[in-house]
Amino acid sequence: FVPATDYIFESVLKPHQQERILSYLGIVDKPQGIDYNVNQSKIAIGSGGLFGKGFLQGTQIKYNFVPEKPTDFIFCTVGEEWGFLGSLTVVVLFAILILRLIRMGERQMEPFGRIYCYCVASIFLFHVAVNIGMTIGIMPVIGIPLPFFSYGGSSLIAFTVLLFVAVRLDAAKRELSI
Repeated sequence: FVPATDYIFESVLKPHQQERILSYLGIVDKPQGIDYNVNQSKIAIGSGGLFGKGFLQGTQIKYNFVPEKPTDFIFCTVGEEWGFLGSLTVVVLFAILILRLIRMGERQMEPFGRIYCYCVASIFLFHVAVNIGMTIGIMPVIGIPLPFFSYGGSSLIAFTVLLFVAVRLDAAKRELSI
């Protein structure tokens, strides 16, 4: 396994991919290079403090230090403008949504409805964990949107359809029991 990994890393991966892996592992540190997005995101979140700087008052966001702030790094906007309490509120609301989806899955009588609700909860959990993790620097940057926050019509439509089908399955189950 180790020789295969070494071969893949040296021969198959392109230099920028190698640099990303080395940066994530902490072997290479380039604050103005490959690490720029994550460093600026951490600065933005940290500068928000407990209560934040206020709506549209974040300096890192306003002066475009954070690239891709409407899409991949939207959580650092929340962290800078609304602070720790705003970020905690967003995380708690996502946790409530995910737990609600799991509870909807538990109420389903049919296997399809149960599996569907569990899968939707898993998709939301994965997207939230990876997006928040990459903005605070504990996960690699891979460009996953934060559900219902990140700019982009296709992700908004996809998350909305996933959620509405789960709600419809739950409503159909209740109609049958009445």
